[in-house]
Amino acid sequence: MRTAEFDQKYIVLTGNYGSGKTEIALNLALSSAKQGKRTTLVDLDIVNPYFRSGEKRDLVERCGIRLLMPTFALTTVDIPALPPEIQSVFETPGDRVIFDVGGDDTGAAALGRYYPSFQRHREETLSALVINCQRPLTGTEEDILDLADRIASRGRLGIDCMINNTNLADWSEAGPLEEGERMVSACAARRGIPRVLNAGLPRVLEAARLKEPCLPVRRYMVPEWMEES
Repeated sequence: MRTAEFDQKYIVLTGNYGSGKTEIALNLALSSAKQGKRTTLVDLDIVNPYFRSGEKRDLVERCGIRLLMPTFALTTVDIPALPPEIQSVFETPGDRVIFDVGGDDTGAAALGRYYPSFQRHREETLSALVINCQRPLTGTEEDILDLADRIASRGRLGIDCMINNTNLADWSEAGPLEEGERMVSACAARRGIPRVLNAGLPRVLEAARLKEPCLPVRRYMVPEWMEES
């Protein structure tokens, strides 16, 4: 998985629940490590206790990826805290840092804490909003734009790229992904966002007729009930 859109040192992935941003974050981190880059994956999800990067700690650390996540994440404690080690990614050497930012604008508020650091490294940073048009809260252009505006405002980082990740897991087909590209591209144009990407399973990307660059994604965040089936 190599594309010029992800050459930046800092990659920030935001998106609503079910957008697939955690899946993309894992794919990018594992690909980066495979290329021999010193890679850090920051699980910055302070909202959602499910489908988070930290669930794959064994996998990412086995691949040589440094994993940072909120204190008390994946426990029964209600309010996770952001450890001071996260700030260190802006100060210590490294080739690639991927931020998996949780949920809606509430989750994106965690980015605001690191606003001065991101501003110092803005030219090295790509901020991408991941969108699954099959999800209820991003099913229309107006819904997508509302989410984008709220995340950009709370995260204080702006959005450089929209990623169309329209899917229904293993039941994904080319048609919805094509329609997702149309919607996401229209939203990007309305907000002056210069980059649009498509992400999806390789078989779906191969079958779809798409205009924008594509990012093949392997599924890692598979629920236990689906693995057993």
